[in-house]
Amino acid sequence: MRIGIDLGGTKIEGVVLSPDGTQLMRRRIDTPAGNYDATIAAVGSLVDSIERDIGKHGTIGVGIPGAVSLVTDRVKNANSTCLIGHPIEQDLSAAVGRPVRVMNDANCFVLSEASDGAASQATFPDARVIFGIILGTGVGGGIVMKGEALSGRNAIAGEWGHNPLPWPRPEESPGPPCYCGKSGCIETFLCGPSLFADYCKQGGDAKSTREMVERAASGDDDLAEAALQRYEDRLSRALAMVINVLDPDVIVLGGGISNIERLYQTLPKRLPEYVFSDSFDTMIVPPKHGDSSGVRGAAWLWSQAEADQMQSVWSNGGLQAPTTAFIKP
Repeated sequence: MRIGIDLGGTKIEGVVLSPDGTQLMRRRIDTPAGNYDATIAAVGSLVDSIERDIGKHGTIGVGIPGAVSLVTDRVKNANSTCLIGHPIEQDLSAAVGRPVRVMNDANCFVLSEASDGAASQATFPDARVIFGIILGTGVGGGIVMKGEALSGRNAIAGEWGHNPLPWPRPEESPGPPCYCGKSGCIETFLCGPSLFADYCKQGGDAKSTREMVERAASGDDDLAEAALQRYEDRLSRALAMVINVLDPDVIVLGGGISNIERLYQTLPKRLPEYVFSDSFDTMIVPPKHGDSSGVRGAAWLWSQAEADQMQSVWSNGGLQAPTTAFIKP
């Protein structure tokens, strides 16, 4: 079997997939806030509890809100900053007693949706390039090309959230400061908290993003409608930059913002203003697996053949699967 772990800033989620992708178990625990060692231990405990209940061992893939440096083998670019600078792949492998594959959570998200989700071959048989984005606490992106998640030469493929917002308006420049050390990053404008903060800054008094969206839909809150229109325009500009470079067949939206249904009508209308083409027919779709996509994609980091091999090792009394027995991606 294949186990996927989504290591987030507030929760750690685990899922077990059968060979055909059916979810056998899903379990969630809180992330130890700002504590790296406790986080590694929590992942180990979660895997242990899952395997005890299922009665089998499996391959383990982990999605993280950052990337593993190809130079140092340590975490970089993580908005869960306690992970930065640590050899997370080695530490997780030691905690669970076998090789672990680690990938950016946005890459895991798009891999899931391309494998058996909203952008699968069953839905879009001619799709070859898929761009998946996470609009949540942060803003991430991932690319799947011909069924494979791309990491890139510097392990930053798809990191559109840390480019500057394109074609900024005067009031958007230089932009809010970002944890990466720069100002005006796409993430600072498009993450979930920024949408609600922009609305509140203009005098909005809704208690949550959901209430703000509901008020806009009912026509009872002009400030909510204006905030959503500003957000849609910024998202369109940011996506147009990606489309002009990558020209994907399908874009899958993820994260909490992806639940705003009007985006799937408004974005296709706004994007032609910014995309450098005389036509625009890239499909923009919501995720099939919702907030489970990232954790499912982590499980997909191992093939079924590798999962079968892992099970054989344990069935034959192996206490720890040798790293050399597995093909690294």
